[in-house]
Order: sequence, then structure tokens, then C-alpha cells
Amino acid sequence: MTTAMTARCLLVEDREIALDPEGYLVNLSDWTPAVAEALASEEGRVLTLEHWEVIDVLRDFYTRFEMAPAMRPLVKAVGQALGPEKGKSLHLMKLFPESPAKVGARLAGLPKPTNCL
Repeated sequence: MTTAMTARCLLVEDREIALDPEGYLVNLSDWTPAVAEALASEEGRVLTLEHWEVIDVLRDFYTRFEMAPAMRPLVKAVGQALGPEKGKSLHLMKLFPESPAKVGARLAGLPKPTNCL
């Protein structure tokens, strides 16, 4: 993707990280935990251990299925990985109130999930 098509860049550890117009990474290989922290900070969000648990589940899901999960598959994957208490929509909405699948995927350095508006 050319720079002209890129909405903006995020400066992380002296590296420019290209973001698309919706704030997702242009190059998935640019992701690091520091990039996730910087993206979260831009939104006024502090990543807790519970956020990182979901980010890890999202990245594992992407590794296995080569796609970021929409809400229902995300709930199921979190439940399988972290237990039934955390595998609930309410838990995920508490962590990512705007849209757990979209916000979580963006912070995890993944593409926007399909079927998410």
C-alpha cells in the first residue's frame, strides 16, 4: 500500500507504523506489544491483564484461521481459552465497550473482522 493511501502513521519506539483510515495496521508484521499500548493510549485506554488475555486469544485465532473473529466466534474462542466466565459478551463489552471484535482486532494488530460494520 502506498503512503498516499495511508491515513496516518503512529510513532512507536522511533518507528513509524502505518495505519489505514480506520486505524488498523497496514502491515500486520509491524505489530508489537508496544504498538498495542500506543494504539490503546490514543483511545485513552489502559491495557490490563484481562485486555492482554483477549488480545492473545485474538492473535492465536488469527494464526489458526487466518482471519480476525467477528463477535460470536470471539466469544466462543475466549470461552474455550479463558473459561466460561470470561467467554461472555458482557465481559468483552466491559473491556472493549465500543465493539469487542473490532477494537480487540485493531489492538491485536489484526485486520478488521469480516461482518463487522
